[in-house]
This record gives sequence, structure tokens and C-alpha cells, in this order.
Amino acid sequence: MLARVCSAALHGIEAYPVEVEVNAGWGDTLIVIVGLPDAAVKESRDRVTTALANSGFKFPMGRTTINLAPADVKKEGPSFDLPIALGMLAACEQVETDQLDNFVIVGELALTGAVRPCKGVLPVAIRARADGKIGVLVPAENAAEAAVVSGLQVIPVQNLREAAGFLEGEIKIAPAKVDIAKIFDQLPDDELDFAEVKGQENVKRALEIAAAGGHNALLIGPPGTGKSMLAKRLPTILPPLTLDEALETTKIHSIVGLLAPGQALVTRRPFRAPHHTASDAGLLGGNINPTPGEISLAHNGVLFLDELPEFKRSVLETMRQPLEEGCVTISRAAGTMTFPSQLMLVAAMNPTPDGKIPGESRSSPREIQNYLGRISGPLLDRIDLHVEVPPVKFREIAGDRTGETSAQVRERVIAARRRQHDRFRHKPKITCNARMGTRELKQCCELDEATKELLKSAMADLNLSARAYDRILKVARTIADLAGSEKVLSDHISEAIQYRSLDRQLWV
Repeated sequence: MLARVCSAALHGIEAYPVEVEVNAGWGDTLIVIVGLPDAAVKESRDRVTTALANSGFKFPMGRTTINLAPADVKKEGPSFDLPIALGMLAACEQVETDQLDNFVIVGELALTGAVRPCKGVLPVAIRARADGKIGVLVPAENAAEAAVVSGLQVIPVQNLREAAGFLEGEIKIAPAKVDIAKIFDQLPDDELDFAEVKGQENVKRALEIAAAGGHNALLIGPPGTGKSMLAKRLPTILPPLTLDEALETTKIHSIVGLLAPGQALVTRRPFRAPHHTASDAGLLGGNINPTPGEISLAHNGVLFLDELPEFKRSVLETMRQPLEEGCVTISRAAGTMTFPSQLMLVAAMNPTPDGKIPGESRSSPREIQNYLGRISGPLLDRIDLHVEVPPVKFREIAGDRTGETSAQVRERVIAARRRQHDRFRHKPKITCNARMGTRELKQCCELDEATKELLKSAMADLNLSARAYDRILKVARTIADLAGSEKVLSDHISEAIQYRSLDRQLWV
């Protein structure tokens, strides 16, 4: 007898339908899996047969052929265990049901018959709704993740026996439901705060501008000045994720397996801080079958690169295109995949190899130049704000005075982002000032003659590139938004220029 079960597999951050066809025929007892299965899928044969026996079902006799269609796309992972098992039961007439066409089924099986969680359940649920399915059968630990997709019955199953009983109508399982509004209202217990950072008001101002416009920033200062401390608190002043952003971020974390058991959504902007020994594949994504790297895991959040010059130059250079395009495309023999990477890059570095300021460093001018030269000019041009982080004075460290809290700064950031949203409401791809193109710059950053002369002089004196010119305008537009100004004024341009002053003073 032939049975068909609907399942799904992942391609990039999206899911595509897979039909599990199971045919129980005559002949020697043998189970054959075809349809380009990888090693994990081939091993399903042993997991499924043992789970069937331990769940009280009869072992299928004769030749059982299992086809995973489409047959020309490689199938990966153990998520086909549950649909294969249910297909074998239906083909052997141990389960009689007409519900197999109505549900998409995924899940890994333990040898006991228990259903274990698997990766990528959220993209699978989204695909099931798009294909007009009634619902999905998923592991109980993944149910909350799938339940954020409205208009879909999410059936959590604990074991194979329970899944079979539900499909036959013998067991009633209430669909999983989540309150999305309640999820967004939950605050983490260990949230950091800007008020904990003593001094460094100029750096806080620069990070506020970066957060308000989605700009990249580079912090330069000796060790112990608070660069990492400030960067880790940047997410606390960013605007909250929208539902669409949360869903896209959750999809990425889901396919990598970073969601905690029972977690429905990623509701806080990601903060990723890879070590400087990270490889190209670790940062951008890759391997034989491409998976998201750190630059995609930081999508809609912050990617923090500490000790920037210590990263391999080849790794840093590969980031130029994703920073500019907001996505990273990886081509392999298995195919081409595109992962989103709209993020804020925040990097930190010492001014000299030994960490001291240039006047106190024991490093020679050539050593300092070689150290700074590890960061190329084209990459530096893609960083909007270059911020000097000086040593904190003793009276600031020992004093009781605290700065503004993250909540206070975040209110101004949200107000500035709201102005940008209203400005670009007819252009959904532009989410903040940092994403403006040439046309938007001309429309939103008109300058009077005096301001144009100021910018012209700065371009000549600092020998800035055309890309740096655009960055200055974008940052100035954000400063104007924070000030509530409709026009970009000379004061805004002046402040934006000071964040490019390191361009040609340190790099050649």
C-alpha cells in the first residue's frame, strides 16, 4: 500500500514542501530511503524501526520504499523521522486516517518513540500556512515557536503513539497558542543600563546617534576605557523589534538551533560578539551546505567586533558587501543561498599595538602604521562614526554622579526612528537613515550654501572619499532627527564631520 505524508525541509531561511512517499510491498524485509538523503536521514531507518517497536507497533514486513520528493534536492537532518514513521504505519494499515494531507509533520524520534525537538519549525509553519494546510504536527518543545503563525493549528506531540492517535481521531490534542503581546512585554532580568557607565558622555552621544539612525560605529581607545562595556549596552537603547523583525530574526535563530526550549520569539535585538579568530564561514556563513554566520545572526541587532585589527584581513574584507547590501549571498556546489544581514556594526580597537595612546606608546611609527593599516580604507568608509574613547578621569570613576538611563536615551531614539519611518513610509526597504540611497539623500538632505561650503572644505582638508561624503550626510540627517529639525543645518553637519576626523589622520 502507498501512503503520502506532507513534511518540509529548509533552504536558507525559508522552508519548502517535501512529500514523504512510503510504499509497503512484497519481498525480503528491507527499508530503502531515496530522494537524496544525507547521512542523518539515512539513519532514520534504524531510529524509526526501533521507535515503532518500542511504541507497540508491528515491525513492517517486506520491502518498504521511502521517497522524499522532490528527489533532486538533498534532504538533511533528522526532522523526517516522525513523518516517515507515520507514513510506514499508514502504508502498513496500522494507522487509518484521512488527515495526512491536512497537516505538515516534522520531528525527530528517540528510540523510545518520544518526539524530540528539531530546527527550523517557524519557517516550516509559515510555509504550511502559505500552502493552505490546516495545521502542523510538531514536537511539543517547538510548539510555541510555530504557534506565533496565526491561522494555523499547531498540534504539539510528545511521542509517536500520541501522533498516530491524534491522526486517527482517538486522541484530542488542544492546539498550542501564544500571546504575542505578552511575549513582547516580558523584560529580561539581567538587562544592562547606560547609567552604569561612568563618564564618556561624548561616546554615549555618538552611540545614541548610531542607534537613532542604524549607523555603524568604531570605538578607538586604550584598554579599560569602557569600549566593550558601552557596546554591550547599545541594544538597550535601540527601538524594540517589530513583529515582522522578530519573525525574521527568529527564523534565523531557529534554523541554527539557538532558540531555547519553549521559546516562541526572539523579542530582543540580537547582540553577537564573535572572537577575533573567527573564520570567513563563521562570520559570513557557509560550509558545504550554507548556514547563517554571525553577520546574519546579528540581523536586526548589533554585531560587535572587539580588537578589530586582530581579525584576519580577508575576513574583514568579505564583510564589505554585506554591510552595503544588507544581505550576504553564499554560493556553493549545493546551490546559492541569501541570508539577511541588516545590522549595526560596532567595532572596538586600541590606538596602538601595545594599547597606549600614540604619545605614550613604545611602538615605533611604522609598527603603529602597520597595526592601523590592517583595516582597509574601503571598510573604514563603511563605518559612519569614528569615536575616540579617552581614559576615564578619577573623579568620574569615584563620583556618585550617574548619567542618563537607557530608558531615557531610548525614548529619544524611538522618536527619531519614528520620524524616519514617517519619512520613508512609502519605501519599506528603507528602515532607517543608514539605509538611504543616493536619491533619498538628495531629497532628505538639502543644504544651504553656507553648509555646502562647510562640507566642501571638510572634504578637501580631510581628503574624504565620495562614500564618506554620503556617510556624513546620513549621520547629519540623524542628528537633525534627534533635534527634531526638518532641515539639515550647519551644526548638524559639523557634528557629523567630527566623526570622520580619524579617516586620514590614522589611515593612509
